[in-house]
Amino acid sequence: MSFTFAHNNLNVFDLQKSLGFYSKALGLKEVRRISAPDGSFILVFLSDGVMPHQLELTWLRDRQSKYNLGDNEIHLAFRAKDYQKAHAEHKAMGCICYENEKMGIYFIEDPDGYWLEILPEKR
Repeated sequence: MSFTFAHNNLNVFDLQKSLGFYSKALGLKEVRRISAPDGSFILVFLSDGVMPHQLELTWLRDRQSKYNLGDNEIHLAFRAKDYQKAHAEHKAMGCICYENEKMGIYFIEDPDGYWLEILPEKR
């Protein structure tokens, strides 16, 4: 058997806020949307326009509060073509939540508290 990655999913509380964040912070664009006929959920698939792998944001209508992420010991990682420019933009956005200068990486936090690792293009 053989498998390839299709997408990762993150559940989000405020879909519009999350879409704005992922567009501004990472340049991801909506490529597909699935809405339940009864309005109970919306799935939005985001792409970087380069890789076939996508990020699925799931919004549930009946959700009343942000998700409890527990220890939040998972993350997604993104490579930045211009690491210094990305760092400056993320700093201006106020979304950098952790930096490891020794390793040359940092993390940004999305509106729901998910951490996203930012790596230089080449390490």
